[in-house]
Amino acid sequence: MNNIESRTHASFATGTRLFVRMLAVAHLFAFGSFWYQSAGLVGPHGVLPAKEFFSMAHEQLGLRAYLEAPSLCWVFGAGHFIDILCAVGIGTSILLLAGLSQALCLATLWVCYLSLCSAGQIFMDFQWDSLLLEATLVAGFLVPWQLGRSGRGFDPPKLARYLLWWLLFRLMFLSGITKLSSGDPTWRDLSALVFHYQTQPLPTVLAWYLNAFPLWFHKISCAFVFAVELGAPFCLLAPRRVRNLGAVSLIGLQLLIAITGNYAFFNLLTIGLCLTCLDDAWWSSLHLSAAPSDVDEAAKGPAGARMTLLRWFAAFSVGITFFESTAAVSRVAARSPLVRAVAEAVGPFRSFNDYGLFAVMTVERPELVIEGSNDAKDWKPYTLPFKPGDLARRPAWVAPYQPRLDWQLWFAALAPPESSPWVGTVCEKLLRGEPAVESLFAQIPFPGSPPLFLRVVRYRYEFTSPAERASTGNWWRRTPIDFYIPAVTLPKDK
Repeated sequence: MNNIESRTHASFATGTRLFVRMLAVAHLFAFGSFWYQSAGLVGPHGVLPAKEFFSMAHEQLGLRAYLEAPSLCWVFGAGHFIDILCAVGIGTSILLLAGLSQALCLATLWVCYLSLCSAGQIFMDFQWDSLLLEATLVAGFLVPWQLGRSGRGFDPPKLARYLLWWLLFRLMFLSGITKLSSGDPTWRDLSALVFHYQTQPLPTVLAWYLNAFPLWFHKISCAFVFAVELGAPFCLLAPRRVRNLGAVSLIGLQLLIAITGNYAFFNLLTIGLCLTCLDDAWWSSLHLSAAPSDVDEAAKGPAGARMTLLRWFAAFSVGITFFESTAAVSRVAARSPLVRAVAEAVGPFRSFNDYGLFAVMTVERPELVIEGSNDAKDWKPYTLPFKPGDLARRPAWVAPYQPRLDWQLWFAALAPPESSPWVGTVCEKLLRGEPAVESLFAQIPFPGSPPLFLRVVRYRYEFTSPAERASTGNWWRRTPIDFYIPAVTLPKDK
């Protein structure tokens, strides 16, 4: 792949070590943030109880349910075991961060997080959840296969490193090419960022300021996004100086995304992937690389069963992900029975993925506001922690924590109510005053005594202009669209 590397025996121990640590931090936030919300989302009294999900899946699919929703919950249940999964995930993340038994930690994290994703249903159905699983699976070949702490740096096998670069290549290149192949006019005329800052799920306060910039700025920014997403991935295949430039460009794009929008641990994880592309010669200029004597030479060239397993895994992984990536941008490939069969077989394991972020730009921001009343006249809103609600509330910084109900309500607002029947379940739980679901909200207007009526109003939210902000103090303005769910109440016999 790189003649310079073969002549100089470039080492990648430093970038690998940093990536594994950032992977540990991503898992720490992923498990921790979901645990904090799990009772309200998938607990016994939550919106989508995991126990009921597994029971229904088995009833409808029989033995095939075990493959369609792979999870340890089939063995240990889906009640308090969800808490155990999260606790084990957090503890294992800390051990991985400390550099202890890294391969065993990664295997444990992959199994626990896959189990949690199946139990989490739509609340764990984000591209970065799949990215975390795939990166964790590949990372198992990057670290020493030994118990305890590795006292020296570990230069990963080339093939394992190339698998990680292939993951990064797909993640970024597909994010760029699907924007063009989708036919979305805002990407093609470079106007997408005119809408992006205010329509993304959870913007930061800096998004408000960037939204006010002129059209020419947004078009130049959009061209920059395409240049990085479509060009930088190919730099990863080039000699080291070009590869370093590509990696740094990708890191810069991720930092810009991170300061304008809250995307959980996605940016952290993607930056970690980029760090593996920077060899120790690059890190030495920052005085951060391990000395050559600190690199574990004995571990650089794995042999025997491990190398055989790595080769088989690489062939399987590249073969599957290549065809899935082709299907993501080619209608002909998408119609292929082979592609569909392979995708269906490996899809539930979320570890051989295709990607494509923001393929179609959302040009308006509908928001669902849940309101309660005791007389069907005076309505008071339920306030979510980080979504727009109060027009004067400033957009918040929340990543790498992910408020998953906030996110899913953003998606629900874009489609008809029948596409998200779980929103009605949220309303029912609030009418019953269910504490687990109420805990997902920042403010409950009827504490201790739930309202008699509930409705969901769909509004169109937009950022205010600088002049409006100066005169009103509001960050947002809104206009009503329709009643997503008209006023409802519990049956009298309940």
